[in-house]
Amino acid sequence: MVHHEQCPLCSSGMIADQIICIDHYISGETFPIARCSSCGFLFTQDYPEVTEIERYYESSDYISHSDTSEGLINKAYHIIRQVMLRRKRKIIIKLTNLRKGILLDVGCGTGHFASLMKESGWSVKGIEINDKARNFASETFGLDIISPEGITSLQPGSFDCVTMWHVLEHFHDPDKYITDVLTLMKPGGICLVALPNSNSFDAVHYGKFWAAFDVPRHLWHFDPYSFSRFSIKNGLSIERLFTLPFDVFYISSLSEKYKGSRWPFFRGLARGTLYAFLTLFNRKRSSSVIYILRKPSDQ
Repeated sequence: MVHHEQCPLCSSGMIADQIICIDHYISGETFPIARCSSCGFLFTQDYPEVTEIERYYESSDYISHSDTSEGLINKAYHIIRQVMLRRKRKIIIKLTNLRKGILLDVGCGTGHFASLMKESGWSVKGIEINDKARNFASETFGLDIISPEGITSLQPGSFDCVTMWHVLEHFHDPDKYITDVLTLMKPGGICLVALPNSNSFDAVHYGKFWAAFDVPRHLWHFDPYSFSRFSIKNGLSIERLFTLPFDVFYISSLSEKYKGSRWPFFRGLARGTLYAFLTLFNRKRSSSVIYILRKPSDQ
């Protein structure tokens, strides 16, 4: 069990549990989420060690690893995913100004995004911790997927783009991993980091039922302010923000389910529509945010 006596972001000792969340996916166990009163960062407390956390991913319902389409919410996820995959590709081509390049997809799951980029002419390598998801991606799409420890075998300065779609929040040592990942980028290359936003409209509304807290798999609960501080801490800065506008519908529907609401899909759709509209006027309150980090051209 990992318990922090100081804030992992600013090292302040002024931390206290703010809410208690339930692991709705696997165990039914409860985990506290603490808040630093100095910098406002939210983080999960008393979570499993890196050697013990794998069992909290072992479920046919964990869609990032199983690719399940059972249930109305998961069916909607698959439909929305196709739209968002194309949006992600468009963002990468725009930012890199490359039609073809070399891409590393960290936490590639079952490989759908990596496959799309491969079909688009990019040279793609993936990193995935889950054996089942890694094998699915390799066998279904013919992708070159390695386990996380294989990152040391990759050539530094060899990637035009590194993507981390909802993965950094899972790492026990995000500072080290973001440093390792950026070492692999070419000078002037970009890193896209997508994260749930703990200060989003839906997060504030749902509180302890907010599905994107996803304890104990999500260890760090960033918002634009705390991720900016995290980036500066690691010698980087945020160049630009994008949103993942459809995430709010999936997350709101799951949150309604966790609340025990009747017709959670339709209630989530209604809430998601409201929050998607509000986000048009304030992107920093979006349910999910894509942060663009660019490696300096002189490094």
